[in-house]
Amino acid sequence: MLTFLFIVLMLGVFGKLLFFAIKATWSITKIIVNIVFLPLVIIGLFVSGLAYAALIVLAIVGIVSLIKDHM
Repeated sequence: MLTFLFIVLMLGVFGKLLFFAIKATWSITKIIVNIVFLPLVIIGLFVSGLAYAALIVLAIVGIVSLIKDHM
């Protein structure tokens, strides 16, 4: 009985830690994509001669961020 109680409590504690780790990882991934990856893609498009595509991507991201900010 004591072993069962130990297993249940251990799963509860480590389950919460696992949930927190997944939530933190997802947040870090979103930050890296938004701050590092997206500007590099837009700069790469602009430098490679696809300025119109870079402006379209920039406009779409701007509109989405404005809509998301007001919700």
